[in-house]
Amino acid sequence: MGFFKNQFANVVEWEEFRDDMIFWKWNNQEIKKGSKLIIRSGQDAIFVNNGKIEGIFEDEGEFNVDSDIVPFLSTLKGFKFGFNSGMRVEVLFVNTKEFTVKWGTQNPILIPTPQLPGGMPIRANGTFNFKVNDYVTLIDKIAGMRNSYLVDDVKIRITSVLDQLLMKWISREGKDMFNLQANASDIAKGIREDLDMQIMDNGMTITGFQVMSFNYPKEIQDMITKTASHEMIGNLQKFQQVSMTEGISSGKVQGGGAASDMAGMMMGMNMANEMMKNINQNSNQNQKPSAEKQQSAPAPSSAEGDKKPNFCPNCGTKTEGAKFCSNCGQKL
Repeated sequence: MGFFKNQFANVVEWEEFRDDMIFWKWNNQEIKKGSKLIIRSGQDAIFVNNGKIEGIFEDEGEFNVDSDIVPFLSTLKGFKFGFNSGMRVEVLFVNTKEFTVKWGTQNPILIPTPQLPGGMPIRANGTFNFKVNDYVTLIDKIAGMRNSYLVDDVKIRITSVLDQLLMKWISREGKDMFNLQANASDIAKGIREDLDMQIMDNGMTITGFQVMSFNYPKEIQDMITKTASHEMIGNLQKFQQVSMTEGISSGKVQGGGAASDMAGMMMGMNMANEMMKNINQNSNQNQKPSAEKQQSAPAPSSAEGDKKPNFCPNCGTKTEGAKFCSNCGQKL
């Protein structure tokens, strides 16, 4: 008798568990006396009858339906099940973890900007996070009509409105269209709030939204890079020197031709000018202490001032102690 009795027992568990599955419904069967409920880590089990939640079980483990589950359900208002003919009830298993999804724009988004009449074509990518937070709404809007629900189902819904939200918040927060990354945090915050409203009616919530990068067309990116180089170098002369050096080293300005000779001559002249400037600056700095030393040197004593040279410093004639040279009249 015991053998036949156990034939009617069954196990209520998430048979098709997948990491990318948001919920899975155990239905199509009748819970018999002696059945067991198995709840694994990261799962909640919800007993549902005619779309109404009869009980929610959050603790992981293995439970006897007739001794652990039914007594609890019997305390709930309106519970009418017994085991005379089995308990016909659906059990919804919900994945309680937070899901992380990568996203990216499939086509460039044309952001209106005065610099480009047709709009700035921009691509973006990043991640968003979500989780189930309202079982009643989840059952009412989705689980009542579906036996399972995947992360891809949410991703499809999110990406269908993401382009419009990116355009909205880039236009609102992206003051500098050529440096959107600086406003990425504000843009992401606004999009997260709007996306949360989108999936809230399905019993889920957006817990995070991140913009990893904005990507411009190659022509725009080259212009941004060149502008940054100008600002980094600081003046046009040095930018020309760097550009010329890069051109020669990369082979764009090749040797043997007039362009290469002219490039080399210009670079040499610029380098020579810079060297002369440095030499003159160093010379002036070295002369300043000497001049200051001469200005601060003490005046010669009266004894030194009265001493007469033996020969004229102008023509070399012997002076013999005179105040003026007898040959050229030089004052001694």
